[in-house]
Amino acid sequence: MKDNNPISPHIQVYNWHISSLVSISHRITGVINYLLLILVCFWVISLIFGSESYQYFKKFSESMVGKFFIIGFIWSYLFQILSEIRHWFWDMGYGFELRTTKITGVIVILGSFILTIALYLLSGVLI
Repeated sequence: MKDNNPISPHIQVYNWHISSLVSISHRITGVINYLLLILVCFWVISLIFGSESYQYFKKFSESMVGKFFIIGFIWSYLFQILSEIRHWFWDMGYGFELRTTKITGVIVILGSFILTIALYLLSGVLI
């Protein structure tokens, strides 16, 4: 017996929206930020054990992969912050209109990249 019930939306037929992209990215960056915060704790703990253990982190941060990692770390936190601000306005009851959600979603995505680049250029740390 063939079941004629409609199937739920699948990834092949679902139309992606900016809000769904920001929502999924918000969850992913939240997990990444949690794991990166643990890494930062290990970095701070390495300071307690002296300069030898700290040198591993310093060498990594000076490498090209380390710099990419730091930039990704900064972008992830900035994206999370901007997305949280967007959610904060939603919690107050603002910004539920379809046009507004699209605009704020684009602001979160572009703003996180623009702020990351600006922080990189202004910091001078990674040059």
